[in-house]
Amino acid sequence: MLRAGRTIGAAIFVCLCGVGCSPSRIGISRMASALSDTAGAYSTDNDPEFVRLAAPSTLKMVEMLLEQQPTHEGLLMTACSGFTQYAYAFLEIEAERVAPQDAAGAVDLRTRARTMYRRAKDYCWRALELQHPGLRAAVTNNPEAAVKQLAAADVPGMYWVGVSWAGELGLADNQLLRLQELVAIRVLLGRAIALDEGWEEGSIHEAFISLDGMSLLLGGSAARAREHFDRAVALSKGHSAFAYVTFASTVSVSARDRKEFDTLLKTALAIDPDVRPSRRLATLVAQRRARTLLARADAIFKR
Repeated sequence: MLRAGRTIGAAIFVCLCGVGCSPSRIGISRMASALSDTAGAYSTDNDPEFVRLAAPSTLKMVEMLLEQQPTHEGLLMTACSGFTQYAYAFLEIEAERVAPQDAAGAVDLRTRARTMYRRAKDYCWRALELQHPGLRAAVTNNPEAAVKQLAAADVPGMYWVGVSWAGELGLADNQLLRLQELVAIRVLLGRAIALDEGWEEGSIHEAFISLDGMSLLLGGSAARAREHFDRAVALSKGHSAFAYVTFASTVSVSARDRKEFDTLLKTALAIDPDVRPSRRLATLVAQRRARTLLARADAIFKR
């Protein structure tokens, strides 16, 4: 993500070189750079409900600025990660929470989440294609060959493309008809993990827990999911609530292991959100889901 000083400095340089730059354009650049840094501000917040209410306005402002600066890397990555996180934290998880009491409301929330994931994915691809034109089509057609051009600097974009894409597929009704897309996601995230396994303290391994926690028909593997879980826990020093909750809700449920399910969720709830301030909000969101799952454990394991 671009830093404000660097972006503003570049804008001034262009003006001094006589290319032509209006004061309003400099103002847009300043605002764009400031908004590009909002992800960090939200990620450290200790009030998920506040973020839920504030995020839509911020994301819409990002989209408005992208109409003026469609190739602004920071704005594209903010939209990419922001819409992905909003879809998961405030739509998909909420759908899971309300489903027992409001089935129609849950369907609406899942539909909105899929739309937001697709929106996010489009911004993620646009960000990656600033340096790699045509990458989206190349990954779709021949992922193994396409990802070879990607380097460590591309890992954030690769991660968010993979997560937003997987999020949308996870809510789709026709997953078996989209197996090739799941293959592409695995190849893309596999390249990311090979380039920088420790990125964001094991976040790519966390994504693989979800992917490998899928059924065998969708390419899942409980053994691989457990390997990624172990690495995620190690790289985060045990402070990733998301890793524990994701493994419990996928592999433990599939294995009908109630004891492991309960233990993992209680471990997630015991994590202090302040230990990792940069991921405080993510921890609180994961813990909210852990409470929902524990409250519904009897029903989950009666299926």
